[in-house]
Amino acid sequence: MDWAAVQSGELIAGVDEVGRGPLCGAVVTAAVILDPARPIVGLNDSKKLTEARREALFPLIQERALAWCIGRAEVEEIDELNILHATMLAMQRAVAGLSVRPDLVLVDGNRCPALPMRSEPVIKGDSRVPAIAAASILAKVSRDREMQVLDSQYPGYGIAGHKGYPTPSHLQALRELGATPVHRRSFAPVRAALAARIASS
Repeated sequence: MDWAAVQSGELIAGVDEVGRGPLCGAVVTAAVILDPARPIVGLNDSKKLTEARREALFPLIQERALAWCIGRAEVEEIDELNILHATMLAMQRAVAGLSVRPDLVLVDGNRCPALPMRSEPVIKGDSRVPAIAAASILAKVSRDREMQVLDSQYPGYGIAGHKGYPTPSHLQALRELGATPVHRRSFAPVRAALAARIASS
């Protein structure tokens, strides 16, 4: 991106997602417009922060940002649209939910959803753009909390630990217990585990 093209005083929203790879649960996105007058120390890619640090930054971002919004696409939408299009939809929802309209939206990754304002993808943006880092933290903490809830609703899968990712223990639980309503049936590992369960029964 041509950073020189960003005009001084422009409102920049950062957007990031969490949950494209897991086998269960929603894909969660966030959009954040930071307030230059209220800086937040320690923003970084959420994956590079400890859980305790993310939890500490979460309310600070919500308190100090000019605007923020969490967006999501549910399992049914992921299975119907595919994970890429569902992620783009969740990003659109996050941007649309901002209480302040940004002049420019910077999206982590190599592509942007269709938006009614200027947008640019930024490779490794969660390490390079503070607003994207803030969005990554909001999305990560929000989704991790949801995984804790799903773990209590669907015991035996270890969802709180692996967050829905295809770990050996998760795949084994799928083969032994079957799929829950929050598993993504369009994902090959889920289909394979279910087929193996049927074959062994």
